[in-house]
Amino acid sequence: MSPRAALIDGYSFEITGKDTAGLQDVSKLLAPATCVSIAFIPNENHDARLAAAATVKELGFHPVPHISARRLGSAAELDRLLALFVSVANVDRLFIVAGDPDVPVGPYEDSLAIIRSGLLSKHGIRKVGIAGYPEGHPKIRNGVLFEVLQEKHALLTAAGLEYDITTQFSFDAEPVIEWIGRLRQAGITAPIRIGVPGPASVKTLLRFATICGVGASTKVMAKYGLSIRKLLNTAGPDALVAEFIRRLDPSKHGSVCLHFYPFGGVGKTAEWIRDFLASHISK
Repeated sequence: MSPRAALIDGYSFEITGKDTAGLQDVSKLLAPATCVSIAFIPNENHDARLAAAATVKELGFHPVPHISARRLGSAAELDRLLALFVSVANVDRLFIVAGDPDVPVGPYEDSLAIIRSGLLSKHGIRKVGIAGYPEGHPKIRNGVLFEVLQEKHALLTAAGLEYDITTQFSFDAEPVIEWIGRLRQAGITAPIRIGVPGPASVKTLLRFATICGVGASTKVMAKYGLSIRKLLNTAGPDALVAEFIRRLDPSKHGSVCLHFYPFGGVGKTAEWIRDFLASHISK
């Protein structure tokens, strides 16, 4: 398989509960059986996440609900939520993160605590997504991030669970490619999903970069095609994706594909994917 096909084949997509109507409108633009992540955001309740997972399943995609460890009040809440995801949407994979609160509202300090709980296997979850931060995390030292990633690798492997790693979005290919190389050298061979921002206004992209601690220096912005002088213009990930296609080598970097964050809306991102595939996949 060529680097181009390997990167694009099997791409994944992210939504929130409020995006389900938009997803229905553009469902025919996305590949069948696409993995669709459902973000765990603080202003949506479990009912909204469950409804989103059911809609994703009905549209022929794989729902991948996010579980935010620090937002769970008890082991019973997690147990009940997993049971509902399985019964309502036949969920067999999850994405697990620690979450934003500085202080957990319940017994789960981080995603490792959920992995250790044994509840994933109890409910038939066979694949787990975990987070990767090629440019670091604003609240966690890089050395600690890498140690935790290695610990998750060991725990998930010992539990017999498949897993993949989805990165925070970036505007710059360089730190992402270096980070992937470091993981492979450490013996972590799990598939990696590179976070890519969908087309959005420059203002929106920079706002999310600030919130998430993503590097957005003048040099990086210019490379990506962003400009403070053009805040209302829309920027897409064409140049970034083209650089990944050019530089990633499956024999060295292993299984890598794209994960889209539709900051500019589900419709715009789905249309960008369709147009990019039409213009590049046959070349």
